[in-house]
Amino acid sequence: MRTLISRLLFAFALVSPAFSSPSPETAHLADLEEDVLGTYTSPSTTVAKPLTATEGDDNSNGSTVFNGMDVPPMKDLSGETFDEETKDGYWFVKHFSPYCHHCIAVAPTWQTLYEFYYTSNPLPSVAKSSKSQSSLNSFTPYYNFHFASLDCIAWGNACNEHDIGAFPTFVLYKNGQEVRRFDEKKDMEHLSHFIEETLESIKPGSRPVEGLKLPEPGDVSIGAGEPEVPLAKDKDAAAGAAAGQLHKDMATSTPAGVATARETLSATKISKPTKPTATPNPAGTSIPLTQESFQKLVTTTQDPWFIKFYAPWCHHCQALAPNWLQMSKELIGQLNVGEVNCDVESRLCKEVRVRGYPTIHFFRGGERVEYDGLRGLGDLVSYAKKALDIGMGVEYVDAATFKEMEETEEVIFVYFYDHATTPEDFAALDRITLSLIGHAKLVKTDSSVLSDRFKIHTWPRLVASRDGRPSYYNALAPKDMRDYRRVLEWMQTVWLPIVPELTATNSREIMHGRIVVLGILSRERSDEFSLDKREIKNAALEWMDRETHAFQLERQEQRDAKQLRIEEAEDRNDQRALRQAKTIVIDISEEDRKQVGFAWVDGVFWERWIRTTYGIQVKDGERVIINDENNKRYWDTTASGAPIVPSRTSILETLSKVIYDPPKISPKYTTGAVQRTFYQARGASASHPWLSLGLCAGALIVLAYWGRGRIRRTKGSTNGGFFQLDGKEGLLNGGGMGKVD
Repeated sequence: MRTLISRLLFAFALVSPAFSSPSPETAHLADLEEDVLGTYTSPSTTVAKPLTATEGDDNSNGSTVFNGMDVPPMKDLSGETFDEETKDGYWFVKHFSPYCHHCIAVAPTWQTLYEFYYTSNPLPSVAKSSKSQSSLNSFTPYYNFHFASLDCIAWGNACNEHDIGAFPTFVLYKNGQEVRRFDEKKDMEHLSHFIEETLESIKPGSRPVEGLKLPEPGDVSIGAGEPEVPLAKDKDAAAGAAAGQLHKDMATSTPAGVATARETLSATKISKPTKPTATPNPAGTSIPLTQESFQKLVTTTQDPWFIKFYAPWCHHCQALAPNWLQMSKELIGQLNVGEVNCDVESRLCKEVRVRGYPTIHFFRGGERVEYDGLRGLGDLVSYAKKALDIGMGVEYVDAATFKEMEETEEVIFVYFYDHATTPEDFAALDRITLSLIGHAKLVKTDSSVLSDRFKIHTWPRLVASRDGRPSYYNALAPKDMRDYRRVLEWMQTVWLPIVPELTATNSREIMHGRIVVLGILSRERSDEFSLDKREIKNAALEWMDRETHAFQLERQEQRDAKQLRIEEAEDRNDQRALRQAKTIVIDISEEDRKQVGFAWVDGVFWERWIRTTYGIQVKDGERVIINDENNKRYWDTTASGAPIVPSRTSILETLSKVIYDPPKISPKYTTGAVQRTFYQARGASASHPWLSLGLCAGALIVLAYWGRGRIRRTKGSTNGGFFQLDGKEGLLNGGGMGKVD
């Protein structure tokens, strides 16, 4: 045993240097760590926070001036350090999304309010000797009251923890704990009134009885004077009505400062995005970006960018370089293209969470999505154009436009809304767009014709139309429609076409966790290609109808069984049995049934893989295989032994026999005998977990008893018990009593 342990330790010592982090000087070792797409995996797994608009900026550069005094930038809180930063004092925090038009509209008011209070004098009777705010008698130290903002796009988890359900949301915290939420009209008067009440509670008697003269949004100064009457602090009904009318009049005649700010920020409205005024990518080249230029050109604007993060010594990056340069020429005047050298800008690459080279992201402001497709010129250009189209916002369609779209799009997500749909609902919808690039089309409509067609009776509602067959997102409450992650998870289950093409990028999504009917087709035979695709799609639709019907029957059987138990208990007047029968839950889901998918693959393009994996020659004609990737097995013949062909009858008859456990047709395997045994054992354990657990426990018990007996016999042979003599000593032959040769 000691020898075995020593050998293992020695072997580990020999191989341990292989796990050390590679360096640029040893880049030739990167081949050991590349995947199917040829991506070098960086040894660094540092997880950095998402980018914000102010990261890396010098505070002095972002300072403003109000009443002739320098005002530092408002604090941008981090979701990771939120509790630590707000643990001392009062914090009035705006939770916002940079794409919410309500947040954009209130931004000038919020900034001016902050500047006004930061430069205010809490003790008017005490003259200021300087304009410095370091004095303990200045506003922030005197009240220990702070203004801050939290970007809920960058720090979604932090906002979820604080139960932020709409944007913008203003929350007052004291020593890290929520005290109160501001739920009134988000204008200068009401926000100031909320703050004044808080300050008065902190330092009773410190606030002016007559109120404050407030600046207009966008003002850079305000003179001393009495506040306008009626004040926001007045409590009588007549004064309140007059104040409301005054604010209405002010809103209708927008001040120049507010108008200018809204015009400046209008490009960032996600519900109706506008094209940048400057022509994107005017030179048709990839622009090298640094930490400073990245924040200036990418994160603080709404201009879309396609950016490559690379290392000069990475050979995969070197292979990508010509296609990347040619792509930037193809996208001249359409999309900005950039690149970041991670050897030089290592901090920026960590913030973007680059873990492999090359990594490609599509950016739109503070949001981004990673490109994980092939790196051919056509693939890059196609993805970039789709991203650019989706980046312009959710398209509105009517019945006629939707009908035309169905002829070219296999999967369309339709968002039905009405006059009562809130801006928060649209903001949640806009967050999804980038995640759908390269997958499906997302549109919105209030068409009554489409509502009748898809039987929509409640709004808002989200529907996936796949070849005209609807799948509905089930939202139990309005907040479920705003749950970005939940909506996206549902979309991922239905965004594939009914019969998608199998490619390198979607192969795992299609093949994993299900039985797949895979048609091996050839585009070179165009007539047969169209006919065979149609046959496979018809087989898929018929199978889906069968499964839906079987599911409904099974659910109805369980309901009938429950009702029968209730009726029997009522006939016997057995209250206990009646209660038990009523507590039976019909817990059945279509996901619990064995999942079957359909797909097709280009047999000419993937000829080598098909021949080596399934032993099928594409030149012999179109074929169909039924693949079970989880168990590394497949079927290529029917029950009669004939090859499965792209025919609805051939496919459905064979499929109905292979979904049984065990299947009625013997499968073939894509692995050897040892691997096959492993996959069979894994499949059996998944099908019968409790039996597998019992067998494992029994094996451990038997092994323990065997080991215990072995140890006892070993100890007995060395420390005591019976022992054998050599034949010359002992009771019979020892002591000189017998004959000795």
